[in-house]
Amino acid sequence: MEQQPEQQKTADGPAPAVPAQEAPPVEAAGEAVDDATAQDGPALPDRPAQPDGPAVLDRPAHPDGPAVPDRPEALPETAAALPDKPAALPETPAAQPDRPVALPETPAARQETPAAPPDRPAGPPVLGVPRHSGRKPPSYPPGPQGRPRVADGNASAVLPDTVLDGAAYGPLTVRAASVRGDSHRYLGEPRQDALTLAALGEPGAGELLMLAVADGVGSRRLSHVGAYLACQIAAWTLDPWAGEVYEALAAGRADRFAEVADQTVERIATRLQHTASTSGGDPAAYSTTLRVLLVPLDPGVRTRGLFTVGDGGTALLRDGRWDLAPGEPARPAREEADSGMIDTRTAALPLARTASARLLTTRPGDVLVLSTDGLSSPLAGEADMREFLGSAWGGGTVPEPADFLWQFQYRVKSYDDDRTAAVLWEALP
Repeated sequence: MEQQPEQQKTADGPAPAVPAQEAPPVEAAGEAVDDATAQDGPALPDRPAQPDGPAVLDRPAHPDGPAVPDRPEALPETAAALPDKPAALPETPAAQPDRPVALPETPAARQETPAAPPDRPAGPPVLGVPRHSGRKPPSYPPGPQGRPRVADGNASAVLPDTVLDGAAYGPLTVRAASVRGDSHRYLGEPRQDALTLAALGEPGAGELLMLAVADGVGSRRLSHVGAYLACQIAAWTLDPWAGEVYEALAAGRADRFAEVADQTVERIATRLQHTASTSGGDPAAYSTTLRVLLVPLDPGVRTRGLFTVGDGGTALLRDGRWDLAPGEPARPAREEADSGMIDTRTAALPLARTASARLLTTRPGDVLVLSTDGLSSPLAGEADMREFLGSAWGGGTVPEPADFLWQFQYRVKSYDDDRTAAVLWEALP
């Protein structure tokens, strides 16, 4: 690009313009600059020295022109500054030893984070295998084993191994469970016990809560069906009589309650016999025991009615002490000519047609246990079991259903029958 003529200023005025044809060639540009500096006029400032000039001024005007003196002089300064950077490198490794020193502190801090009690195992909480009496557990495995086969009977094949139930009405709380016994689990046989909780009558005054447990006689082929039907028929029969039963309990009329109990047992026996006859079977094949507890939901009535057929148990836990036979029978069971006795020497439906009835009076804080002999027998014969269940159920707090089931399965050697119970807590005011 051609250079335009410039006007130089002097003290007296502008300098005369230089003719364009007399401008020095590009090759002599450097000499023209040197000549200009030798004149008396003020020297032009050194372009490379201008701090705020564009970076392109540092470059030579032509490849053959002289090198700009400032850039070679700056190179040694840059090289001299380079050792300062390596000098900083040792500081970085010098600081690194501090990091390994801090590393052991990190695992130690992580170990302190859980802050769990030393006796709490790692992982989710579990109840584990039920407790047992004695130094060694029973020889049977503690959980469900083989299932009954469908070919052995439709009813037995679909019965659950374990049933857990419950209810709560104001100050009354119920926990109930039925578990197949160790021997039945091991042999793949059905659970022959049955359990029913039912609300009887119309809502309001006169409403009752029914707790029923039944134990099918082990030597009878369809006893599990008989136990299941006995509990159901008891609820269906007593529901229309709920108001009458409530009045008998509120008035403390044991005689009237006994009449209702006998009528109920008679109807259950009749229905079981009808079931056997329609299927062409033997009524004794449905043999079962039965225990029924009727509880008014009215908190002002403290009397409870109990009627039973055959063995089993009713226990009262009061103030930390067990009473395994609370109350006295209102009257002994009236046995028929054939006595209703079968292989196990216990009265059983449908051959037995009368009930043993009694009234029980409870108070706040009591715990009533209605059970088959799978629980009542070891409870009577094993002090460790009474102590364990007494502490679990008699502390004034109703256990949660899962906790109740685990407590209920406390194991005792040689007691491997099905186990069923309905437990009633009477709350403190």
